[in-house]
Amino acid sequence: MPAGDEMPLRFAFITCCKDSPFYEPVKKGMCDAAKKMGVTCDWLGTEGVDIPAQAALVRRAVADGYNGIALSIIDPKAFDAVIKEAIKRGVPVVAFNVDDNATPNARLSGISQRFVEAGNTLAGRVAADIPRNAHVLAMLHDRGISALDERLRGMQEALKEKNVRWTVVVTGIDAAKADKLIADALRQDPEIRVAFGTGQADTEAAGRVIEKQFADRGCWVAGFDLSPEILRLIKTGRIRCSVDQQPYIQGFYPVVQLAHYLRYGIRPSNIDAGATIVDGTNVDRVIELAKKKYR
Repeated sequence: MPAGDEMPLRFAFITCCKDSPFYEPVKKGMCDAAKKMGVTCDWLGTEGVDIPAQAALVRRAVADGYNGIALSIIDPKAFDAVIKEAIKRGVPVVAFNVDDNATPNARLSGISQRFVEAGNTLAGRVAADIPRNAHVLAMLHDRGISALDERLRGMQEALKEKNVRWTVVVTGIDAAKADKLIADALRQDPEIRVAFGTGQADTEAAGRVIEKQFADRGCWVAGFDLSPEILRLIKTGRIRCSVDQQPYIQGFYPVVQLAHYLRYGIRPSNIDAGATIVDGTNVDRVIELAKKKYR
C-alpha cells in the first residue's frame, strides 16, 4: 500500500437529517479540506432522526471500503458497538457536530460544541432581561438528539436562581407545523415573553412566528445556529442573539485528522467548535461570511 501523501483515501461523513440547511457550511468545510488533503469524501446519512438506520450506515461504510468515518454521535450509547467494530477492522472514526461526551466511546476525537457550556453561555448573555419567576418557552426541533437536551440543560442551570418556569415544545423541522406549535404555546400563556431555541429549525421558527403574530407583545427569541432567516431576524431584533457553533470547522477538521492519522500516525484530538454569540453588533459581518458558506 502506498504510504504518506501517496496513500489514496476515501472518507464517509454520516449524520442524521442529512439534507438540513444547517449542514451546508459543514459540507463546504469537508469539500475544502478534501481538496487540500487530496482525499475523497462522501456525505451520507438518514433523512430524519433514525438511530438504527444511521448505525447501519456505519457498518455499510466499513463494508464498502471507506478508509475513515466522521460520525455525528447523536446518542451517547447507541453507536458504541458500531464504532468499536469499525475501529477493530482498521477504520478510524472521529465525531463531528455531535460528540459522545457522557459515556466511554472508542471514537478517536470529537469536533463539536460543548453543549452544556454553550447553553450556559446563551442564557447568561440574556439573563439580565429575564425577570424572576418568568415563564419561558424552550424548543427542541427533534427528540433523541443529545446535543439539544444538553443545551437546554445548560440554559436551565444558568437560570436556576431566577426560578424560571419552563414549557418545552418539540417543534419538528417542518416549517408550517413548527410555526403552529410555537404559536399555540405562546397563545396558551400570554405571560411568555421569551423563547429559547436549541437548534436552527426551532430558533428560526420562533423568530418568524413572533415577527408575524406576536410583534406587539414584546416577545423575543434567543437560540442556536445560523441561517439567512435567523440572521435577518437578528437584524430586526426579533431574535436577540444566536449561538454559532462554527459548522465549517466541523466538516474541515475531521478530514484533516483522519488523513493525518492514516498517513502519518498523528492521533486525532478533540476540538471545541465554540459558542460564539451573534447579535446586532456583529451580524452584518456574519451575513457576508454566511453568503460564502463559512458561517
